[in-house]
Amino acid sequence: MYSRTKSAALLGIEAYIVDVEVDIAYKIPAFFVVGLPDNAVRESRERVTSAIKNSGFPFPQNRITVNLAPADIRKEGSAFDLPIAIAIIQAAQSIRTNQRDGFVMVGELNLDGSITKIRGALPIAMAAKKAGFENLIIPKDNIKEAAIVGISCYPVEKLTEVVDILEGTSIIQPYKLNMREMFEQGVNKTYLDFADVRGQEHVKRALEIAAAGSHNLLMIGPPGSGKTMLARRFPGILPPMTLNEALEATKIHSVAGLLLSDTAILTSRPFRSPHHTISYAGLVGGGAYPKPGEVSLSHHGVLFLDELPEFQRNVLEVMRQPMEDGIVTISRAAITLSYPALFTLVAAMNPCPCGYFGDPYHRCLCSLTQVKNYRAKVSGPLLDRIDMHIEVPSVPYKKLTGEKTGESTERIRMRVVASRNKQQTRFEGIRNVYANAHMNTKMIREHCILNAESQDIIKMAMTKLGLSARAYDRILKLSRTIADLEDSDEIKSHHVAEAVQYRALDRELW
Repeated sequence: MYSRTKSAALLGIEAYIVDVEVDIAYKIPAFFVVGLPDNAVRESRERVTSAIKNSGFPFPQNRITVNLAPADIRKEGSAFDLPIAIAIIQAAQSIRTNQRDGFVMVGELNLDGSITKIRGALPIAMAAKKAGFENLIIPKDNIKEAAIVGISCYPVEKLTEVVDILEGTSIIQPYKLNMREMFEQGVNKTYLDFADVRGQEHVKRALEIAAAGSHNLLMIGPPGSGKTMLARRFPGILPPMTLNEALEATKIHSVAGLLLSDTAILTSRPFRSPHHTISYAGLVGGGAYPKPGEVSLSHHGVLFLDELPEFQRNVLEVMRQPMEDGIVTISRAAITLSYPALFTLVAAMNPCPCGYFGDPYHRCLCSLTQVKNYRAKVSGPLLDRIDMHIEVPSVPYKKLTGEKTGESTERIRMRVVASRNKQQTRFEGIRNVYANAHMNTKMIREHCILNAESQDIIKMAMTKLGLSARAYDRILKLSRTIADLEDSDEIKSHHVAEAVQYRALDRELW
């Protein structure tokens, strides 16, 4: 007896349709799963057997062979439990239906026949729609993220409910969700307000420039100067995500299993802040079966690395390629996967091991050698890829106790959005270029033209500071963003002069 159901499997952040074939032969009882299954798929034998029996269906006491096709791609995860169970029930003729080929189904089974949440529901729903399927049977906890794709999604909690749907006797109706309406409703998220920050006006200005051009930024200052507080307010001044950006970010979080059951789509930019003990696989992705890392989970958002020198040097170095290319490529013997990683890096560090080098209010206890060794933990090539280096001094008592004088997050964001709109018009139709920081060399030469006075300033900076060619390009990009914030088509000398000031670590022990 033979039966077949349709399911789907993840490959990176994409999914593809899988045929789940079952053959029941009149031989000594056995249960085999073939088609390059991983351990979780192999263990489905025990879950499926118990779930079928505890749902009131007879389990065939024969030789059962399950094939997952295409058989040359490794299958992982527990989402095949449900299609395997349905295929066995159909092959045993315990269910009669002609609808099985019109449905894609995924779900993990508990031993009592209940169905639980899976990873990657959104890309699976996208793959089903792309393949021409109109119906998707999916765990109830995944229904919102799957329904935004626009196909008929049936939320199920038990194996018996799936059988009823296939036999046409179910009262469960497809879940309806308006993706655009859901997205627009969730955009109005409350952020921490910059108006609450006392002092640090030049740092707020730097953060505004970083947000406007999607520039990477490093804050250097003593403990308690407000570096972390400022970084956590940074997402609030970023422009709202577009629907396409939200879908891309949601796919990554869906594959990683980080979406909450009541979340259909991410409506605010991700903010990820991993601890400095993170491994390189945790940061950029990897593992035996590669999973997205923090740089990919920060896609279209912010990656905040606090206490930057405390991260292992080899961990930081693996960020250089994704910071440059906006993509992470993970190669294994059996497979090579790519994850998007277009993020804004915001990092923070102390100026020395004790934290008080250059602080007028505290005495530094570190020798010059200790200061140099501490800063050397962050390599020059990595610092070259960080557009802005900002000094964050301690805030004096007078400013801490004074009246609020800073601008609100809302007002700063309005200027950032106006600047980004100008950039989007400039880069319209160019793939993966959303802001000035993403410009390649050709675009820099086209859009960052300097007058004679501006050229003299940048020439002097290059000569005195010994800047690299990459740092030169960073200054040009920064100058373009500063000009955009002033709604100026021309890059003027004061734009370049300000951009040069944001290269603090290019100066010898400032």
